Parts: sequence; structure tokens; C-alpha cells
Amino acid sequence: MTKTNQQSITESVKFGIILAIVGGFLDAYTFITRGGVFANAQTGNIVMLSMKLASGKFSYAFMYLLPILAFINGVIIVEYIKKCSIRFAELKWQYIILTIEIVILLIVGFIPKRVPDMYVNIIISFVASMQTSSFRKLVDSPYATTMSTGNLRSATQFIYTAFSEKNDKAMIKAKRYITIIIAFCIGGFIGAIATKIIGIKSVWISAMILLAGFVLLCIGDAQKQDEVYGEKVKNI
Repeated sequence: MTKTNQQSITESVKFGIILAIVGGFLDAYTFITRGGVFANAQTGNIVMLSMKLASGKFSYAFMYLLPILAFINGVIIVEYIKKCSIRFAELKWQYIILTIEIVILLIVGFIPKRVPDMYVNIIISFVASMQTSSFRKLVDSPYATTMSTGNLRSATQFIYTAFSEKNDKAMIKAKRYITIIIAFCIGGFIGAIATKIIGIKSVWISAMILLAGFVLLCIGDAQKQDEVYGEKVKNI
């Protein structure tokens, strides 16, 4: 049986490309339209929280605490959904996560500019948290689709190993990481162009890209069912 099941699809490079494009898109979107911040990663928010606390500006510190809490809640919800899927075998948690992401991003497109940017960035942080917590494996290696620092480090390490040790497997892994990084950059490019032209509703494009990932999962699941049926027919 070929590896076309749902798990292998979510760990495939082509699925990773889709998610990385969305990750880059959302970073460009929040930076251009929502206050000049990158809402996908929480490093900046943690640093700003610490700085505001150190300066005694506790009310401002609280505003930076909110997206961090949203990120934490996203992780918790993902783990809860996974746990529920174990209880009910027919419950495919990957579909649920993607659906939640798509719906939330569609809602974000309706939020007007008069709403403070911080609240929108909290929502984006929640979406980014769900995505990065749900899809963490690229074939046989860990990776991230909402930020590129770790991917860049891994790509560099594998490139060094590939050339210093003449290791072909390391080069293959390096190429995978580079592909994801490029996809993230493409997402940022598309996000920057679309946001400048369409404005706040451009976030709907990222929802449509995630929908493509959803369809990819459906196709993989259908192929799995066909293969299982074919195996049963052979054994009759």
C-alpha cells in the first residue's frame, strides 16, 4: 500500500508548502494592516511584556500578555481536539483544525479597521498557535510553518553535514527545509501585494489557501479508502 493516507499527507512537503505560504501571508498581513507586528511568533510579545513590566507600565504589559494567552489557548484546544479524536475513531482532528482556522480567518476579514489592531492580532496568534501545534512534522523531521528561524537553522545544519560528510540524506532534508522557507517567503510576498491592493479582506486569500490544504487531505483520504477496498478485493 502506498503512503497516501491522511497522516503522510499532513507530513508531506506539498502540504507543508501550503501551510508555510499561509504562515508568510499572515505575517505580512498583520504587519501591513494590523499595527506593524508579526503575530505568528510570540518572542516579540514576551520581550515587550518583560520590558513593560520592568518599566512599571502594567496596563501596557497586559496588552502584550493577551496574544501570549491566545497562543497558549490555541495549543490547549488542539491537544483537546486530538484527545477527542482518540475516543472517537471517526473524528479526524486535522480536518477540524483546518476548518477552525479557515472560519476564523474568514471572520477576521470582516473586522473593520476601527477595531484596535491588538484584538485582531490576538485572533491571528490563536490561529498561528493551532497551525504550528497541529502540523509539526515534515516527512521525518520537525519543522514550523508559521515562523522560519528553526527551519533556517535546520537547513543550514543539514547543508553543512551534506557537504562535510558527503551525506546525501542530509542534502535531501536540507532541500525540504529550503523549500518550506521559500514557500514562507512566497506567502509573505503574496500577502504584501494582496494586502496593499485589497486591504483587510485580503486575509480571505489565506483562508482559501488553507481550503486547498483541506481538499488535499480529502484526496489523500479518498485514495486511502480506495487502496483499502482494493486490498480487500484481492483477498476475497
